[in-house]
Amino acid sequence: MKELFRSTDPVRISRAASLLEGEGITSFEMDQHASVLEGSIGILPRRLMVADRDEFMARAILRDLGLDE
Repeated sequence: MKELFRSTDPVRISRAASLLEGEGITSFEMDQHASVLEGSIGILPRRLMVADRDEFMARAILRDLGLDE
């Protein structure tokens, strides 16, 4: 799996995952339950991951939509 980006913004991650799913690319959000450890204040970034074979296309989609970093 490859990391596309890290963010503390759950809306950005959700939007990116939804757009990728619409293009047929499965993504996986990692570290989403880490907020339990930090007291749910949102300081630990979450990671959006995709399969190695989908990384190039996923990055291109996010770049075209202005969701890349």
